[in-house]
Amino acid sequence: SSEQSSFTFLTTIIKLVPEYLLKKRKAYQAIKATQAKLALLEKRKVSKGKPLKFKRLEDFLKDSHKKHRDDSRIRRADHRPATPVPPATNKLAFVVRIREIKGVSAKVMKVIQMLRLRKIFSGTFVKISKTSLAMLKVIEPYVAWGFPNLKSVRELILKRGQTRIGRRRVPLTDNTFIEQHMGHHGIICLEDLIHEIYSVGKSFRAANNFLQPFKLSVARHAARDKAGLLKDLGAPGFRSAGINGIIRQLN
Repeated sequence: SSEQSSFTFLTTIIKLVPEYLLKKRKAYQAIKATQAKLALLEKRKVSKGKPLKFKRLEDFLKDSHKKHRDDSRIRRADHRPATPVPPATNKLAFVVRIREIKGVSAKVMKVIQMLRLRKIFSGTFVKISKTSLAMLKVIEPYVAWGFPNLKSVRELILKRGQTRIGRRRVPLTDNTFIEQHMGHHGIICLEDLIHEIYSVGKSFRAANNFLQPFKLSVARHAARDKAGLLKDLGAPGFRSAGINGIIRQLN
C-alpha cells in the first residue's frame, strides 16, 4: 500500500510534456543558437574592419590637391641633377617625421612605409647612399633629417631603444638578451649596438632592423599648441647637425 501511495504521489507531481512541444522547444533553441552565432560573427567582422567615417567634399579636394602637389614635386625633382652624396665622414642620418601624411601620394606613402615612419614623431636611422638620398628627397616636406652625433645616438638607444619579439615591443635593458639575438653579428651588448649604428659597420642593416623605430615624445603643453610646436621644430627637410637639437627636444 505504501508503494502504491508513493507511485501515485510521483505521478501527480511529474507532469509529462507532449512530444510535439519538446520538438518545438528543440527547434526554437536551435534557431536561437544559430542567431547568436551569426550575431557573434557579425560583431567580429565589424570590430575587425575600420568604422565608416563620413568624409566631406572639402576633404576630398584637399587630399586631391596634396596628391597633385606631391606628384608635381617628384616629377620636377626627376629632371633636376641628383643630390650630391655628402663626404665620407657623414655616413649616418637620423630621420624624424614631423608632419601629418594624410592624403599624400602613393609614392610618398610607400617611402614612409619603407623607412618605418608610420607614426608622427617617430624616427629611424638611415645609411647615407644615393638611393637613401633619393628616398629622402621624395618625403622631404614631411620629415626632418640630418647627421646625428654620438651623444644623440647613445641617448636615443639607451632611453628609447626597443626591439620586437612576436607582437611585443621589448626594451633593450639586458645585454644577455642582445647577445642572444645579435651575437652572431658580433654585437653582445648595448655599447656594441651603439658603436655599430654610429660607425655604420658591416652589420648596420641587421642592427637597424633589430631596433624598432623610435617613438619620440612631445611635451603636453607643446602638443596643445600645434602651431607653436611646428614653429619650434622648424621647417622640414635637411638640417645637417641641427637634427641633434630636434632629438634633444623630442627625446
